[in-house]
Amino acid sequence: MKDNGLLFRIKNDLDLNEGNRLSPFACLSRHALRKKADDKEERGHRQSFSIDADRILHSLAYSRYIDKTQVFYLLKNDHITHRVLHVQLVSKIARTIGRLLRLNEDLIEAIALGHDIGHTPFGHDGEKLLSALCESHSIGRFLHNIQGVRFLQDIERKGRGWNLSLQVLDGIFCHDGEMYNQALEPQRDKDFKILYNEMSQKKENLSLDIWPMTLEGCVVRMADTISYVGRDIEDAIRLGLIERDDIPGDCKAVLGDTNGTIVYTLVEDVVINSLDQPSVCFSSEVGEALKKLKEFNEEYIYKNRSVKDQTHKIKLMFELLFEMYMQDLEAENQDSDIHKEFLDGMSSKYRDKTPAAGIVRDFIAGMTDDYFMNQCQKNLIPQIKTSLL
Repeated sequence: MKDNGLLFRIKNDLDLNEGNRLSPFACLSRHALRKKADDKEERGHRQSFSIDADRILHSLAYSRYIDKTQVFYLLKNDHITHRVLHVQLVSKIARTIGRLLRLNEDLIEAIALGHDIGHTPFGHDGEKLLSALCESHSIGRFLHNIQGVRFLQDIERKGRGWNLSLQVLDGIFCHDGEMYNQALEPQRDKDFKILYNEMSQKKENLSLDIWPMTLEGCVVRMADTISYVGRDIEDAIRLGLIERDDIPGDCKAVLGDTNGTIVYTLVEDVVINSLDQPSVCFSSEVGEALKKLKEFNEEYIYKNRSVKDQTHKIKLMFELLFEMYMQDLEAENQDSDIHKEFLDGMSSKYRDKTPAAGIVRDFIAGMTDDYFMNQCQKNLIPQIKTSLL
């Protein structure tokens, strides 16, 4: 029979020891902030951010990472990076940096596991297509980092959400690894009201660069870039889009020309330049090489016409599915999959505060690539029948 008192004391000891063991710039587990009091957190054996990591790991949205595209979609190749692998790489890289900087690895893991949970099918192209539809239906832009917060806090568990800590939700919202920063310093004085205000501001101004409230969140944001910049090059070489010799020479001289050397160089540089500092940063030389390498990827990989050759078809499918689900909601079609597989059992709180277009947005955003294609096959392509009866 377990001794709950013993487990509780062990957890308290771990919480107390963090103050001595971790950097003075780390976020301690006992400082986790939640919108609602959490009895399981108070009484259980797990530390606060460890609870958040577990809740994300066991969420339905996390399970859908397995078939979400990273960069290259509608492509049969077992060795091309999918979203689930990217998330694991971010978590590993960020925890490595965090351990060397003596930061809170539980907080880092939770943010890293959840950072891309709001992504649509078909990666950033799907995000842009869904965003255009959202704007045309007057519900504002769609951004995957905002949707990640919504999934975990407002949609999971049939609208009850997971009651995650402010620090984790903020890290997910602010993880924007697509934006280049040589240095990041946490904006510590945040509460839930500030977080939601920042989310509203970001929807209005995409260029707004909002930084995390914890050093751990800053590390995850750096690790997001570190994890994909070299990996995307390896995928592109494997697919014949570029050759290794195409990598800019000055980037190779500083960072290396393989994913392994690029990751190793970036991790060592950020640790050396951030140790015992209230911010995380790259050296000017490495930071400049990273910026140029990101620009190379943008031009020769992400904008490559071979990558975009089926985007116009995906666009049409997004539009047709969106309108079909809107019609199903208006007609209260209980046989529609948006009712059977999404709205059924959903809390009245979610239903009451979410407009029809928002419900469609949430349903489509949560789809895997395969589920999206199956919905198109089922609803948009005529089926051959053997009988009219």
